[in-house]
Amino acid sequence: MRGAVLYGPRDVRFEEREVPKIVKPTDAVIKSRPRACAGQICGRIVAFSRLLNPPDGARILRHRGGSGRAVKSIKPGQFVIGSFFASDNTCPNCHIGYQSSCQHRELVGGAQAPVLRVPLADGTLVATPDIPSEDLIPSLLTLSDVMGTGWFAADAANVKPSSTVAVVGDGAVGLLGVLSAKQMGAKRIIAMSRHASRQKLAREFGATTS
Repeated sequence: MRGAVLYGPRDVRFEEREVPKIVKPTDAVIKSRPRACAGQICGRIVAFSRLLNPPDGARILRHRGGSGRAVKSIKPGQFVIGSFFASDNTCPNCHIGYQSSCQHRELVGGAQAPVLRVPLADGTLVATPDIPSEDLIPSLLTLSDVMGTGWFAADAANVKPSSTVAVVGDGAVGLLGVLSAKQMGAKRIIAMSRHASRQKLAREFGATTS
């Protein structure tokens, strides 16, 4: 199996790696199809690739089969959507909506490769009702990462119709925070940005001031 691997600043290689296997009974091993990508490369990955040495030597880049005997909700052959964090969706933190703070959370690493091991598969993966057709895949947009983060921020801030909202930052999460606040009915949305191109996007997404 070939996958993208980060060795150091500006040192990203595509090379042979061991095919992932089920390690725990709560794991799933799925086919990852990087030929279809929605959105931009994660800013954290860009920072790693430009500036940082990996903490444990070489690492497969992540950022978006079969299953273990404890996995109940996912079956072989299904089309699934997941997140870059694995959560069990059963602990107290998950029950109140903080899956990113799951007491048993794990990073999901290695998605830029044909096969991916997903821990805590029952809580992390969601199967679609049907398998999307091949002509739909290129335009398929899943809201499993930054949109969910922006929406969660707006929801946690209790944004209501007629609210005034300030969004600090103009990265992907900030811009989608603007979009989320707009969808929730905020009357005034202030996007704090220093980049003209992103200010323009923020206004297109619903910001009234940038």
